Amino acid sequence: MRNKRLIKQAVILAGGEGRRLLPYTRVLPKPLWPVGDIPIVETLIRQLAKAGIKEIIMAVGYQADLIKIILGDGKQFGVRIRYSHEQKPLGTAAPLKKITRLDKNFLVLNGDLLTDLPFKDFIRAHLKNNVPATVAIFKRKVNIDFGVVETGDGYISKYLEKPVLRYSVSMGIYAFNRDVLKYIPNRKFDFPDLVNRLITAHQNPAIYRFKGRWLDIGRPDDWEKADRLFRRQPGLFLP
Repeated sequence: MRNKRLIKQAVILAGGEGRRLLPYTRVLPKPLWPVGDIPIVETLIRQLAKAGIKEIIMAVGYQADLIKIILGDGKQFGVRIRYSHEQKPLGTAAPLKKITRLDKNFLVLNGDLLTDLPFKDFIRAHLKNNVPATVAIFKRKVNIDFGVVETGDGYISKYLEKPVLRYSVSMGIYAFNRDVLKYIPNRKFDFPDLVNRLITAHQNPAIYRFKGRWLDIGRPDDWEKADRLFRRQPGLFLP
């Protein structure tokens, strides 16, 4: 695949209030939380730059001015950064409708995740599939700390003591063709809604299975895990 066909543009979603991390996010927005000694969004930006991304659009809202001060125009990372500001919360998908000059294909990422996903390979997979959307997915194990009871006709039909459930979950990393914008209304709208609309329209997103490392920092214990992993093996994440 010729280099000119690779995706050169990415949107990073950084507008949320980070309510699960209150009261800490009253001081610092979630994308600027340090993992190691570096804001988590900076690690993402450096990874994207290494993968050939030239322009990053930060979709900002909550504490936008602080994010702009820290990241600037992106020159220090070898990319161009511009900002799209939402005046009120729009969900995860609706901010894309506000962004001007989107390329034919572009990446979208949550601004609060730590991963060693190979972005170049992800980009190639999306372009090869020739689909409107590709979603990176990860196998997640969930431990249930209770006895789970299945019932029928007033009796217990099955009893499972502290089962372990396994799910394929979205990593918050997407590749989109610009055509998906027509499925996004001019109102608050999230990515699950967009995916379901694409399925209804028989435009099912492709999947990219990833078995490496992936953590978000949505809760304090998630952040602590990400911080420990980064400090032990920073070379996994920093170019």
